[in-house]
Amino acid sequence: MVPTRRDSPQSPIRLGIDASNLRIGGGITHLVELLRESNPAEHGFERIFVWASAATLARVEDRPWVEKRTSAALEASLPRRVSWQRLVLPQELSAAKIDLLFAPGGSIVVKFKPVVTMSRNMLPFEWTELRRFGLSRTALKLALLRWNQGTSFERADGTIFLTRYAFDAVTKATGSLKGRTAIIPHGVDTRFRMSPRCQRAAAELTALDPLRVVYVSTVDEYKHQWNVVEAIGRLHAEGLPIRLDLYGSARPSTLPRLTEAIKRVDGERQFVRYWGAVDYSEIHQCYAAADVCVFASSCENMPNILIESMAAGLPIACSDRGPMPEVLGDAGSYFDPEDPVSIADAVRQLALAPQLRADKALAAFEASSQFSWARCARETFDFLSMVAREHQNSSAK
Repeated sequence: MVPTRRDSPQSPIRLGIDASNLRIGGGITHLVELLRESNPAEHGFERIFVWASAATLARVEDRPWVEKRTSAALEASLPRRVSWQRLVLPQELSAAKIDLLFAPGGSIVVKFKPVVTMSRNMLPFEWTELRRFGLSRTALKLALLRWNQGTSFERADGTIFLTRYAFDAVTKATGSLKGRTAIIPHGVDTRFRMSPRCQRAAAELTALDPLRVVYVSTVDEYKHQWNVVEAIGRLHAEGLPIRLDLYGSARPSTLPRLTEAIKRVDGERQFVRYWGAVDYSEIHQCYAAADVCVFASSCENMPNILIESMAAGLPIACSDRGPMPEVLGDAGSYFDPEDPVSIADAVRQLALAPQLRADKALAAFEASSQFSWARCARETFDFLSMVAREHQNSSAK
């Protein structure tokens, strides 16, 4: 049986959030910031119930209208969590008299109406990118995720997309969706916001004080760090004083490829350095120490690292794939992420033209103002309220 509420059209809304599959990364950040910046009462919500692991709930700030709930099953393996979603969660939703379920992880397991979900991961819907993983467990997992999320989007009463690019790519794969849709980008933490710095002339760059290029991202097949290393090596060989700092955790399958590229280009580790993972609370310091940001991903849904770099007031050499041009607009110097020569050309263009760097940095910084968690929270709760009210009205007829 599918539990539903059949109250009067304007009755207060009780929202349930199934965050049981949010374990790390941007999904948790989104949940935390969404609840921190929201004022649910303004949108007709009286109470919000959040089901998640203890670690996730610990990051959610206490609010009088938030009720945190967990279970031993949510600390267990994926099969047990899915079993909990199918068998236990429906009972909990019914007991809490939930009017609307929000599943921000992208997959809907529980049978419930109405339900809203989100598109967060583009890899399952980009066949070109998926093929980079070959015949591997990761490729199989992504293929299953494509089916699971595609099915979830088709049955949802509402689906939130983060960019127009993601909406177009997903609906091309699934066809038109029956439920309502909205495009609501993520925000960026205010600690990343730094006014653009004065730009040094090319003649002021020296071996002791080179142009400092930063690339922050997980080392993965579609992030192309090795191509960036090759590009920086070309510029260094041309005599340009330059240094590349790479930050981010690495997949076991891709770290050897990056290590080999660094060894080949800069065996003495004089101008290319890989620092590994950095705690999210410290990432803004990586941007603060840089002159230029490189972002070479070929597959993104909402490129959070890109908007962080924009907010940090950096000139950006950026991949021309996916939603990156949509997000960065005219503020980027674009390249083909699979071509080291193209990457080198984009970085060289910025390196040799301080006024261009200044103009691009300012444009990026100003464009970043549209990405705020306050806006994200307001638009998200507007959308959730609309879906809930429409269901209440149709149920009352």
